[in-house]
Amino acid sequence: MAQIGIDIDQAQVFLKSGQLVGIPTETVYGLAGNALDPEAVALIFETKNRPSFDPLILHTSALERVGDFVENFPEPLRELAEKFWPGPLTLLLPRKSIVPDLVTSGLDRVAVRVPNHPLTARLLTSLDFPLAAPSANPFGYISPTQALHVEAQLGDKIPYILDGGACQVGLESTIVGMEEGQVVIYRLGGLDISEIEKVVGKVKVKDHSSSNPAAPGQLDSHYAPRKPFILGNIETLIAQKKAEGVDFAVLSFSESFERIPRERQIVLSQSEDLHEAAQNLFAAMRKLDETDVEVILAELMPETGLGRAINDRLRRAAAK
Repeated sequence: MAQIGIDIDQAQVFLKSGQLVGIPTETVYGLAGNALDPEAVALIFETKNRPSFDPLILHTSALERVGDFVENFPEPLRELAEKFWPGPLTLLLPRKSIVPDLVTSGLDRVAVRVPNHPLTARLLTSLDFPLAAPSANPFGYISPTQALHVEAQLGDKIPYILDGGACQVGLESTIVGMEEGQVVIYRLGGLDISEIEKVVGKVKVKDHSSSNPAAPGQLDSHYAPRKPFILGNIETLIAQKKAEGVDFAVLSFSESFERIPRERQIVLSQSEDLHEAAQNLFAAMRKLDETDVEVILAELMPETGLGRAINDRLRRAAAK
């Protein structure tokens, strides 16, 4: 099984030898490999069982290093980088040929971000190459927000996991690019749209696609537990499943439900705090998926702020 620790030098040794390492970020844990080594990148896809048409995000330590692997930096996107890096923002930028085709799935733009986590920041600073790092989970499953989540899923396939504690944001990064001079959001995430629009004005939000995505994390079914995941009015769903004699668990925003065992329900935020709900989402989905129920019942969040990004993940978890 993978060793879990905080030894940056050890992680560096594995990465320099072409192996993969679990790394913490403020969003979710990543499965990291040398982004400029095609064999290491191929190992990421193999380890995750990820389809090669789904691009990866390239992680680096600072805005100043991005010029090593992108051709140019459109001014609106640079303004966003200066404002929000390090942080839960990924930018789609024209790539240089040094970036392997496999990283971008053959597309002419590469997804780049500077993560905001002290351990990973020190690791990235110590390396002379960026890291390709999708979420450290089997493809399509719930993203990991703790080192033990990574170990449980991929511990027999990687040698080392940097333990940075629980992720503080809990949702993947917001992915932003440009089309015909317009700033476009390709994936809703941990950086709220309203914050982006304060910097660059009105943006366009793209629907995610079911195949050949233009950016990472755009597939219809994703972030999903293995048990059936049903969205709707929870009280109605509870009555329906009780009538059907189906064992269920409940994932709610702020309300708990009487006559349902405590271990079969999780409230994301009793105070209705969407940031807290986002931080707790994936760990809650994972915990309920590990219970002995037949289905998981859930409800949408308010469609404001981070609620939009949370709802994106909930809808995709239910898409199967």
